[in-house]
Amino acid sequence: MSDSTPDSPARPVVLDVWCELQCPDCHSALDDVRALRARYGDRLELRLRHFPLEKHKHAYAAAQAAEEAFEQGQGWPYVEAVLARTEELGAQGEPLLLEIAGELGLDAEEFDTALIDGRHLLIVDADQAEGKAIGVTGTPTYVIDGERLDGGKSQDGLRERIEEIADRLLG
Repeated sequence: MSDSTPDSPARPVVLDVWCELQCPDCHSALDDVRALRARYGDRLELRLRHFPLEKHKHAYAAAQAAEEAFEQGQGWPYVEAVLARTEELGAQGEPLLLEIAGELGLDAEEFDTALIDGRHLLIVDADQAEGKAIGVTGTPTYVIDGERLDGGKSQDGLRERIEEIADRLLG
């Protein structure tokens, strides 16, 4: 028995994932993100939110590149590919971002142009400002149903907590 009428399809539960693409903790959180996606499919809308940290000099460019990947229809595959190579990103910087775009069959030249013209800066800056405003201090941090879960210190039990909230919301 569902209480949604054909006119108002059940809206997915939104999980904001505050992430930094040069962050080793975000890399290790990938398994949780994949598991959540596998468990809920499109009943859970995962939204990448950018929170580049100053200590990682290529994180800001990586956030912009991720936005370009979303624009080209390969956002999450790109994010996962970059997170899988956080150490290389630290060493190589922007050339790696373009290389990964090419490996995924994306328009690497457009990535290069996007990084030069700064077309995605506003999105990244807005995310970072909102993150600071709600108390995000490190990555990954998750926000679901108004509850902030900080994975930067420890990821223990976080996925279970997210599932608990999602299950309650999806009822």
